[in-house]
Amino acid sequence: MEHPLAILKKYWDFDSFRPLQGPIIESVLDGKDTLALLPTGGGKSLCYQVPALCLPGVALVISPLIALMKDQVEQLKKRKIPAAAIYSGMPYAEIDRVLDNAVYGDLKLLYLSPERLTTDLALERIRRMQVSLLAVDEAHCISQWGYDFRPAYLNIGAVRELIPKTPVLALTATAIPEVVTDIQEKLQFPETNVFQKSFARPNLSYIVRKEENKIGKLADMLKKQPGTAIVYVRNRRKTQEVALQLQRMGFTASFYHAGLEHDERAKRQDEWMQGTVHAMVCTNAFGMGIDKPDVRLVVHLDLPDSPEAYFQEAGRAGRDEKRSYAVLLYDDFDVQLLEENFSRSFPDPKEIRRVYQALGSYLQLAVGSGAGVSYNFDLAAFSRAFEFNPREALAALKVLEQAGWITLSDAVYIPGSFFIRVTREELYDFELKNPAVERILKAMLRTYTGAFQQYVSLREDQLARFLRMEKQGVVTALQAFHRAGIIDYRPPRDAPQLTFLLDRVDARNVQIDRQWYDFRKKRSRERIDQMIAYVRELHCRSQQLVGYFGEKDAPRCGHCDVCREHYKSTPSGPGFDKLKDRIRELVLAQKLDEKALAGFFRGRDQARIPEVLAYLMDEGWLAESDGKLVWNE
Repeated sequence: MEHPLAILKKYWDFDSFRPLQGPIIESVLDGKDTLALLPTGGGKSLCYQVPALCLPGVALVISPLIALMKDQVEQLKKRKIPAAAIYSGMPYAEIDRVLDNAVYGDLKLLYLSPERLTTDLALERIRRMQVSLLAVDEAHCISQWGYDFRPAYLNIGAVRELIPKTPVLALTATAIPEVVTDIQEKLQFPETNVFQKSFARPNLSYIVRKEENKIGKLADMLKKQPGTAIVYVRNRRKTQEVALQLQRMGFTASFYHAGLEHDERAKRQDEWMQGTVHAMVCTNAFGMGIDKPDVRLVVHLDLPDSPEAYFQEAGRAGRDEKRSYAVLLYDDFDVQLLEENFSRSFPDPKEIRRVYQALGSYLQLAVGSGAGVSYNFDLAAFSRAFEFNPREALAALKVLEQAGWITLSDAVYIPGSFFIRVTREELYDFELKNPAVERILKAMLRTYTGAFQQYVSLREDQLARFLRMEKQGVVTALQAFHRAGIIDYRPPRDAPQLTFLLDRVDARNVQIDRQWYDFRKKRSRERIDQMIAYVRELHCRSQQLVGYFGEKDAPRCGHCDVCREHYKSTPSGPGFDKLKDRIRELVLAQKLDEKALAGFFRGRDQARIPEVLAYLMDEGWLAESDGKLVWNE
């Protein structure tokens, strides 16, 4: 077995692991069931990718985030690591091919959504796989105590019976103590084995401001913080409005949400990653799987509905461990809106059944059929057709999802594909009779191999560039080949996917467990109350967040808005003057960041460094430039 550090160097060109990554990987390689709690940006994916390459066989990675699965597979392939993913909306033939590769091929990682993991097709192949590791990402989804419970996760434990000697690695960035216990019980850990990094982010300053002029305040922050920024808002319309306002003020800003076309989303994300766009205004569809280390500022212009969601999104700032800021701007209307959204989120069971009934009619799905089938789903069109309020319809669908009837994903891009339905001789004969399209068919055969045996993915735009044609001309030709029976062409899809987990039943038979429903409602109320307390209570912001996740004795961070206000009013004394003089001496002598500076101090003096630096920055003695401290005489 190759050593983990050798694997890390070979494929990622890193010389050492981040804190806790090494012990977590060692625990997995020892065959132990392991739960890893690492904050956003803590490097969770390497904790299963490295063992997958150390061990013989294929690692199964369970994730509910289709965009994240696809992104990770793409990144692994760039590193010459064989990986694939199976998720809702994929054609049956493609799923069958990927599973065969996992059994007979050289796949090292196979990503599956939890709903696809327990289909008969997947279970039959898993029995024949050499499974090295079962990795469960976003493991909090298995717990009803969690903020994002998904019933399909409860079936993961049953899969262990097929692979009893395979270790399980569960990973999450957000888990309260009850969830930590629940994860291990549901995944059948024989003994407690938790690796937990503190939820505290010493380099991240949490700021809360009650602000009427949010755009003005946002502009001020963007001027002062020149690094890359993310601005989160609640809905798609607002992403465009805010981005346009920032552009008019002279900022390079763009917007992103799941309703954009796939190519447009990819283009905007690339521009932001490369730094040509300063601020990305987005919904929570942006950020999953994006590993950009130098995000200096994350701003929320709307109140998130849970500490878990806020902690995860804010945590996308400062992954390089340099000073960064997570700012939440709110007003009284935001609190009122959060209360209204809570009321809408738990509709009456009668309304839930009415939405379920309409869903079957909208998708033209007969009673007794539909289990495992995915459909393109347009919430706005569905709501218009049956005169639903879109928010209330979505709330009903979410209850149906958490009750295990359906799953609903954000927009998923599934590339076009084709399969050649005729023999080589028949294809050659078709080319002779249709010389105008011969060039297109030959280009398809050269570019996409294997199409006589199976469906092959294709990119219409790439084929058009190769042929020096307009994309629409290529699409028209593909459609003509399909009508002629030469190929079976499946156009690309880029829409939310709704999957029925069970056959459709008469709406009167849709059962929603009342005890479970009331429990979920109570937990949602508690999370909303916690968010309202976070913005209103004048306690250290970091203490509030990490305390929610079980770290009750965490010290003050020293640099959130509450701590800064506290230290501003603290009179300086001889001890402070001594620290100030020593900091001045060190910063003038050499280029240091906060972490390096703190290394020159010990004991109580070192513990005071964050508060002293915050005070000196507020008073104008210190500033930051390219991550280094600068003394202002």
